[in-house]
Amino acid sequence: MVTSRRKLPLRCALSFSALTMPALLASDPAKAASGEVSAPVSTQVHHTPRGKRPVRTVSGASHTPAGRSAGMATPAVRHRDHGPVQGGSEALEVSSHRSVSRGADNVVSKAVMEQFTPGTSVLKAADRLPGVSFSSTDPMGLDLWGSSIYVRGFFMDQLGATLDGIPLNDMTYQSTNGLNVVQAAISDDIERTIVSEGPGGVAVPSTSTLGGTMQFETGDPKDKLGGKVSQGFGSYSSYRTYARFDSGKLNNTGTKFMTAYSRSDEGLWAGGGSQFQQQVDAKLVQPIGNNSVMKAFFNWSDLQEWGYWDTSLAMLDGLGWRTPHLYPNYGLAYNYAAGNVTLPTTDAINANGDSPYLYDGGQHEVDYTGGLNFDLELTDALRWRTTLYGTSQTGYYTYSDATVPSEGTGAPLSEEVWQNRQERYGFTTSFLYKIANHTIDTGVWYENNNQDAGLFWYNEPALGEGAPLKTVGPYNVYGRAFRQGYGFSWRTNNFTYHLQDTWRPITNLRITAGFKSMLATTAGGANYNNSDYTGVDALPNGGMTAASAFLPHVGASYRFLKNHEFYFDLAENMRSYQVTANGVGQSPWSVQDQDTFRRLQRNLSPEKDWVYAVGYRYTDKLIQASLAGYHADARNRLQTATEGTILAPVNTVVPTTVHTNGVDAAVTLTPIKGLAIYNSVSYNHSTYGGNINTSEGVYYTKGKKIVNFPQFMYKANLSYRWKGLETHFDVHYYSRRYFSYVNDTSVPGYWLASTGARYNFSKVGFAKNLSVDFNVYNLFNSKYISMMGQNGNPMSGDYQSLERGAVREFFGTVSAEF
Repeated sequence: MVTSRRKLPLRCALSFSALTMPALLASDPAKAASGEVSAPVSTQVHHTPRGKRPVRTVSGASHTPAGRSAGMATPAVRHRDHGPVQGGSEALEVSSHRSVSRGADNVVSKAVMEQFTPGTSVLKAADRLPGVSFSSTDPMGLDLWGSSIYVRGFFMDQLGATLDGIPLNDMTYQSTNGLNVVQAAISDDIERTIVSEGPGGVAVPSTSTLGGTMQFETGDPKDKLGGKVSQGFGSYSSYRTYARFDSGKLNNTGTKFMTAYSRSDEGLWAGGGSQFQQQVDAKLVQPIGNNSVMKAFFNWSDLQEWGYWDTSLAMLDGLGWRTPHLYPNYGLAYNYAAGNVTLPTTDAINANGDSPYLYDGGQHEVDYTGGLNFDLELTDALRWRTTLYGTSQTGYYTYSDATVPSEGTGAPLSEEVWQNRQERYGFTTSFLYKIANHTIDTGVWYENNNQDAGLFWYNEPALGEGAPLKTVGPYNVYGRAFRQGYGFSWRTNNFTYHLQDTWRPITNLRITAGFKSMLATTAGGANYNNSDYTGVDALPNGGMTAASAFLPHVGASYRFLKNHEFYFDLAENMRSYQVTANGVGQSPWSVQDQDTFRRLQRNLSPEKDWVYAVGYRYTDKLIQASLAGYHADARNRLQTATEGTILAPVNTVVPTTVHTNGVDAAVTLTPIKGLAIYNSVSYNHSTYGGNINTSEGVYYTKGKKIVNFPQFMYKANLSYRWKGLETHFDVHYYSRRYFSYVNDTSVPGYWLASTGARYNFSKVGFAKNLSVDFNVYNLFNSKYISMMGQNGNPMSGDYQSLERGAVREFFGTVSAEF
């Protein structure tokens, strides 16, 4: 184990891999990932602006994050056997009416997504499923720094994710190896989300699948010429515009396309600035013959966000629940950095090393996503499915740095900018062959990713000599960057092969067996090192490979009586090494120096786990109920622990084991037409398997609960539909979550309620489906922590790594189709 310490400017990006490992229930096609072993190692992580962090989830009240998330659903379930959907399992629809399910795949339908304010992240809609938790600092879930999703304890960088078959890979903030779905498609255009709470399908293209998959599917263009327009308004000067055009069928072959534009500007509930995003979607569908089709999809996204500042237990106690950035008061920030003014603080805040006052912080990302899908019928028994895709991302992640003066202007502060760039290109191709009672699915996935990351400082103006830089850019207003901390460049190649057989010996029994092979190689590392900043002569550079030839998956689903289903699922999974720069996340390249990296090359193995699940479901017109139990054992799980302060952190990265046991139960009652009453409970018991050695000594974490994830969740939803009126009421409860690894600090549990109503006037003049909806987020204005661990977790005590959830906000939208 290796640790080190060095003085760093604000925001040391340590992170911690969502250490829990739920298994899950799936009865369908195999879902696996790869595996290998890991050797212990620890290392210091350096500071990085708004760096990427694996574990985060918060909720609660006082000083310690706990649950997190809002909204709930009334799953209406409808069984549908939609052919091999990337993993081949039968799905379950969660809508606001009935709910029926099969296997481990849960389908979050358009009906559920429409209960949320238009423009809300589709990840938030997935939160309505038992065992899934989503948290965000803003009501719509668009703040990428302050949002996260877990599936039975697995963090978002441990899930496989696709959009129309395009691999999204790591969806976390500031990722250099993936893309969040928020930046890949307009939420209005997503038709459904398939959430597998099992080990994840072997056919899903991913090298991060440890505990489940999320497959997002955009809707096809409509058959008739038309369009849709909606305009929304909300608290804190928020607004959102959406416009869509559908060509309808253009010829007798069925050619059709759609294009859409959205523009959102979400006002901050604390401090100045806004969270702005504009996107363009386009989709073309071209049928080929009687039973084949080609589909093309494109998205452009421009995201510009001011963020909320991190807080701590001491800051919550001493400064209250609103501690925003100082923006737009540049004069105050300037004089504070120069030492000319003092701002309120407490002994606990000072002892903690917290930095409660920054001028600004945020991000600016521009993304392009495109894919071409072919689903071709070669014979009555053989289909060929292929996806060609490419994605591009340019990102700037910033905050004002009062520890580094501007060299070009003499200002006592500067703007620190973490710049990254990634370009991913690849393809998936598979064959599905039906013979007798068997469906054989085999295929490959290949992807090449060119990644770059660097850390730079830009001049802020002297007071009265120009406008200060905006956190969203441009940054070179007062000259080029006067300082660079480091530069990294990598090339990553991913390859997977899968083979699975789904066998139906009798009509109501389905048995799936298969495996996945995975090879992920990354070469490169530091190409620039400012030793005055890093404190070392050489930063990590070299290659790492994660490989496993055989990752098995077995599952079965048996409908043994009318309305009754039993299923089980088990698999071995593996995740490839994360690729992040100095001080960001649990990556071999984020360690302090080249010597430590060399030791990792010799001793480190990829994260690997076994997940097991078993479940039962009952479904009829009046009641739909489910009960599922799961177990998981993870090894070589990398985690980052923090000592010291946010300005002078000592971060230790060590592999450990995690043991998880859990249960989910849900029931939906539909006593009368239009009324659905949904309740679910989830219990997750995840503990560390060993103690952690650091430079400060041994921390006794064996048997302690994992950080950042609630043991208990309760969700309820009441929805009613009558003629053109729809109403819903949602409430969630999240239990206490532990903040420190030794469990001596935590965030209390909290309740969060939301409600909404919509009325559809049907046709009014030339407008069709004219509707008005109104939603209230955080109905009772609860105080809770929505994020924790974004800067890492302390071994013991407090740390500035929490974010508060949004206050009560109101939203109204008018929409019409033409």
